[in-house]
Amino acid sequence: MAPFADSFGVQFRKVWLQIVHRSLGLAGPAITKWGQWAATRPDLFPRDLCAKLSELHTKAPEHSFSYTRRSIEAAFGLKISEIFEHFDEVPVASGSIAQVHRASLRFRYPGQQVTPMTVAVKVRHPGVGESIRRDFAIINFIARISSFLPTLRWLRLDESVQQFAVFMMSQVDLAREAAHLSRFIYNFRRWKDVSFPKPVYPLVHPAVLVETYEQGESVSHYVDELEGQSRLKSALAHIGTHALLKMLLVDNFIHADMHPGNILVRVAKRDSSPKKLFKSKPHVVFLDVGMTAERSKSDRNCPNPEAFITEIDQVFSFWGTPEGDKIHPADCMQDLLERVRRHRVNIDGNMCTVMATTLVLEGWQRKLDPGYDVMRTLETLLVRADWAKSLSYTIDGLMAP
Repeated sequence: MAPFADSFGVQFRKVWLQIVHRSLGLAGPAITKWGQWAATRPDLFPRDLCAKLSELHTKAPEHSFSYTRRSIEAAFGLKISEIFEHFDEVPVASGSIAQVHRASLRFRYPGQQVTPMTVAVKVRHPGVGESIRRDFAIINFIARISSFLPTLRWLRLDESVQQFAVFMMSQVDLAREAAHLSRFIYNFRRWKDVSFPKPVYPLVHPAVLVETYEQGESVSHYVDELEGQSRLKSALAHIGTHALLKMLLVDNFIHADMHPGNILVRVAKRDSSPKKLFKSKPHVVFLDVGMTAERSKSDRNCPNPEAFITEIDQVFSFWGTPEGDKIHPADCMQDLLERVRRHRVNIDGNMCTVMATTLVLEGWQRKLDPGYDVMRTLETLLVRADWAKSLSYTIDGLMAP
């Protein structure tokens, strides 16, 4: 249906977007994950398609508990009852690569009574490696065909599949995610308002990952459901903004999958009174760090650089006028990415992921605190002439609200 997506009116395109979303959601893990990844690439795909594909972060099918048991016992060489005091057979969440169970870790200290530790056990789905190889064979076949058909060339499937392949294979290895967690924990070791699950070594394996179980409410509750409490929402916007800026400017290691399901919020209940409750400082927990990005210095190209540069010069000139100054910086970035897509400018995939992550974060931060401008904060940091002062300012400002 893609060749006709723009030929039969707005309603037909809406139906097409719905079918694309449904089809990818029912496909194999690689295809579903490709759809989730494609949602972060507005430089490759139209904005409405990216918005629809972002809805793929939904509950995926679950595998059986018997398979979970076999995977854990094969990974660690022990019976599941020897590792865990209690294990919930029904998973608390399931994704395209793995599902998560809640359990209590068994400790053995002779002569000591130790409270079992609550953990999250992430177990890779059966046959996911074979499914991914099969899915990639299908994707590559379709991508090669699309590159020869003018009506499908605008989808740029061949280009996106090449960039996606490396990312996808890293997602399958849960031991790599444990390494990412350790790196984020070290980077944020001085922070009191941001944390990540801790991998429980030696219970780390490419097919099974045991990590601390993190309590909290999805940030979407505070973005879309909670009325009032402007102080709490403003604090959340501040923490999220500065956490991203630290990842981007200080660490060059960015959590690239910051949808609301991967962000938990904890508020300490120091008092039963609702008025006292929301005087507590919020704490943000980032989950699922399998997808990360690092900025690189790779060269990129553009099929028609003269036309693109001319158009961009005009756009930047307009943004410098009083009329252009009224446009929100996030909208400017969206417009820039749309022009990148139309001119088929090949930019670094990690850099675009950073931009898309910034836009996602900015979107829910604008809802939390309309007066807090993440783009303006970023601009302030970047235009400082003295980089040492800028870095010092960044680190000092990031430590807290």
